[in-house]
Amino acid sequence: MRIAIIGTGNVGGAIARGLNGKGHEVTLGARDPADPEVTALAAGTGARVATPAGAAAAADIVILALPWAVAEAAVQALGDLAGKTVIDCMNPLGMVDGALGLTVGHGNSGGEIVQGWLPGAHVVKTLNQVGAEMMADNRALPHRPVMFMAGDSDAAKARVATLLGDLGFEPLDAGDLAKARLLEPFGMVWINQALARGKGRHWAFAAVSA
Repeated sequence: MRIAIIGTGNVGGAIARGLNGKGHEVTLGARDPADPEVTALAAGTGARVATPAGAAAAADIVILALPWAVAEAAVQALGDLAGKTVIDCMNPLGMVDGALGLTVGHGNSGGEIVQGWLPGAHVVKTLNQVGAEMMADNRALPHRPVMFMAGDSDAAKARVATLLGDLGFEPLDAGDLAKARLLEPFGMVWINQALARGKGRHWAFAAVSA
């Protein structure tokens, strides 16, 4: 598949590394395609580099890996993504009562807000539930890590499930996009354990059956 990764920070870079050698045509969407860090990431992952709008226009799947604070303007600058599958792996994080927390919840979600920005696209919420390290390489874990996804299009979720499998995850369908209201707080559970409770970043959730 042709994959555009919009954002070349920790998460975008990790996904590019995780997809390296998996048979996909990956393009990094960067504000400055000539930035040395971007070109080094591309060289190390076999990816191409383009502007965000150019990368998205040529892609089958567009992955949004942006800081929430700049996401709206960046997404709207991508142009018309009607009919495309869009993975929202962003959590709507901000400072809430003096601590890191979700700025959206209960009656709405970041995933649904992104769908409102891209009304013609098929938004799937996923890849928000672990840290970047587990997206780049999770082969050392004793169990295959689980990754939930939520979206309104079954066809889009099927494409995303293939991508999640290539990243080493067991994909599980959580339901329609409104279930992002569950997945974003679930991502906060990982953040709490990893950063506040001392578990560190090299772990993930698994669905272990009898």
